[in-house]
Amino acid sequence: MTIPLQTNQNSAPVAAPFREEMIWKALKTVRDPEIPVDIVNLGLVYAASASEIEGGRRIDVRMSLTAPGCSMSDVIKAEVERKLAALPGVREVHVEIVFDPPWNASMMSEGAKLQLGFDSDYGSSPAKPASSGPFKVLR
Repeated sequence: MTIPLQTNQNSAPVAAPFREEMIWKALKTVRDPEIPVDIVNLGLVYAASASEIEGGRRIDVRMSLTAPGCSMSDVIKAEVERKLAALPGVREVHVEIVFDPPWNASMMSEGAKLQLGFDSDYGSSPAKPASSGPFKVLR
């Protein structure tokens, strides 16, 4: 990933200052190799933040995978670490893979659902039927 550059009054390039939104922008460039959608829109990133440490910043990411046995977990984690480490002033990146809460399709953005060909309500809880006492209403 290229560090964004700005120019000062003398036209010498300088690194752009770090902003928290850079984390999310970088994370949106990471795709699950088996699904053509980025990990943010898939709903795999639960939290991401930066904190000041000696000599720069530390970025902490808490994320999940679509399944605990995901064969691409090491690839995805390494790409997240690499892209975040390239941000200006970042000294450390810590990525924690968690499965609580477990990922499910309702965590995807509307755009991701549409891109994958799902209805916008795909993965949401089904509507509960109206109570009809001990008998089922057949229609």
